[in-house]
Amino acid sequence: MGQKDVQEGSAVASVPEEFTGEPRRIVWGHLVFRNTFAALQHRNFRLFFIGQLVSLIGTWMQNTAQGWLVYQLTGSKMLLGVVAAVGSTPLMLFSVLGGSVADRYSKHRIIVCTQIGMMLFALIFATLIWSGAIRMWQILLLAGFGGLAMAFDMPARQAFMIEMTSRQDLMNAISLNSSMVNGARVVGPSIAGLLMAQVGIAMCFFLNGLSFLAVIGGLFLMRLPKFTPPERIGSAWLHVGEGFAYVWHNRPMRTILILFGIVGIFGWSYSVLMPAFARDALKVGQGRYGMLLSANGLGALMGALTVASVGNRINRRVMVLGGLWIFATMLLLLAWSENYYFALGLLALAGWGLLLFFSTTNTLLQTAASDKMRGRVMGIWTLVFGGTTPLGGLEAGTVSHYLGVRWTMSLGAGICAIAAMVIWFIVRRRAQAGS
Repeated sequence: MGQKDVQEGSAVASVPEEFTGEPRRIVWGHLVFRNTFAALQHRNFRLFFIGQLVSLIGTWMQNTAQGWLVYQLTGSKMLLGVVAAVGSTPLMLFSVLGGSVADRYSKHRIIVCTQIGMMLFALIFATLIWSGAIRMWQILLLAGFGGLAMAFDMPARQAFMIEMTSRQDLMNAISLNSSMVNGARVVGPSIAGLLMAQVGIAMCFFLNGLSFLAVIGGLFLMRLPKFTPPERIGSAWLHVGEGFAYVWHNRPMRTILILFGIVGIFGWSYSVLMPAFARDALKVGQGRYGMLLSANGLGALMGALTVASVGNRINRRVMVLGGLWIFATMLLLLAWSENYYFALGLLALAGWGLLLFFSTTNTLLQTAASDKMRGRVMGIWTLVFGGTTPLGGLEAGTVSHYLGVRWTMSLGAGICAIAAMVIWFIVRRRAQAGS
């Protein structure tokens, strides 16, 4: 770590890594605020950050409008889950192949292609809505195509972080990326709520399509060394299998991914039910629905900035499991909330806790992976994310159909809290055993 990255009077110390069992280096002493944004000193990452921020605001506008559109067309809580499942199933089917592709080909070119594809899908969506021809089968089809693009985009984009920055600034870049995603969650849904109420749903999809031009332009402006393809060894499936073997024999990675999967099914799926929760439980309309999602995004933004600022100074077991407990507690309280403003606060705190969990686990996986395996590791991470999202969407939609939204959210909160407790006991026992 360079002298410029620490304030005078600070020092660098080696300490045990609390969650993974691997040693790590931290900065102790005075906290320098500019360290929160250290990765932005890299030109390529600045271009990515600015362009992706604009694009993600559009993405959250579309996500907000899409959920409302489905519920408006059908009035079905189950179909909210089905659409989420269809959009995420390609992640489950193709993400490991996407990770292998990211380790074999230029990540930069992969991301350019996937971003262009998603831009076209958004513009087609807008055209169908404006024409009045939109039907559920078209929503499902476009959601599926979008998920296919994401299966190749996510592993490449995550593994591309180190190429835009450096190993030293990787954790900061990952945390700032999370803050960017959730900063967009603050702005996007609130804009979508206003547009849906004043202009119409189609405008959210159209503006999302245009927003991809920012990230595509940023990618073309990057200065990158000429890509040298790695030596091809064996078939693509053998290449994928090496990634699974690498993760399987790494016990900390297995533990993180198992916990991540549980949270994906029973925790993150609460977001699928938010249109129904807003209309049926809180009795609010489109504008206030957008503000609910923005409050959740604001809390998540604060969580990501917390990790970027002090992630190297706080016990990571506390960040991962403590964040998950906070999220579960807030989700349980939210499930039975009757007051709109109280719900806003609970969603903000839930977003903060969940991002402490998500951002820290993502960082642990990427920093633990070797450079030649990072694409495949993130492909498996995307597989877990993509595999649990459709399962979670179907679980949330089905359970809420029979038990209602409130009991479904309560059940998910309880399972997440129990999972965190079990992992805490396992990690503590391993530490005591010295393994």
